[in-house]
Amino acid sequence: MELDSIRSFIAAAGLAFRGAFHPDLEDAPPILPNGVSPGTLVLVGFTGNGQWSAFAASPEASDGRPDPLDRWSRRTVSDLARRVCATPLFPFCGPPFLPFQLWALKAEPVHPSPLGILIHPDWGLWHSYRGALAFRERLTIPQKDPHPSPCDTCSGKPCLAACPVGAFGSAGYDVPACIGHISGHHGADCMTSGCMARRACPVGGIHRYGNHQAGFYMQAFLRANR
Repeated sequence: MELDSIRSFIAAAGLAFRGAFHPDLEDAPPILPNGVSPGTLVLVGFTGNGQWSAFAASPEASDGRPDPLDRWSRRTVSDLARRVCATPLFPFCGPPFLPFQLWALKAEPVHPSPLGILIHPDWGLWHSYRGALAFRERLTIPQKDPHPSPCDTCSGKPCLAACPVGAFGSAGYDVPACIGHISGHHGADCMTSGCMARRACPVGGIHRYGNHQAGFYMQAFLRANR
């Protein structure tokens, strides 16, 4: 199957094409059910708020059961994989967990940001990976855009100064400080509109999550760390 056809199937499933690459052994690709390593990995996910409506309208989003987005992703990516004759892979199945961040660095022009989130030159920090399609074949794929990290030329790094409790610094991410803040009334803005440090990034601001999407992620993050 040609990559253009695969991209059409991805879009029809309510997902975004997030790049593709030919994995080496150092990329730790899983062995496929037929006993061979994949020749091509195609990543799929969300970019900005463009795909959120597909999940929000799904049965999983309103059934009240745990992990609705992961369950929607498993169903949607698995169905997509059957349509394009691929094996579905997921970032949330583990341990051990598949190295999706490593794969993303190989698949498209993303770079580590000071917040630890991968930053994209267009989408900024407003994107995510919901799964991957593993193909046995080495598909013909475009060369990855060599776009440098926007953080390299960012003046002042406003993301590092925006957190009210200084959770981001030279020592890394202070998770307890972050959780303590968003658990109280002073963290209501972060819980409603998303992390203030993330919102301070000037890259891709037009793609910022809406309050429904941001609040969903923040609630999920809080539950996972309590």
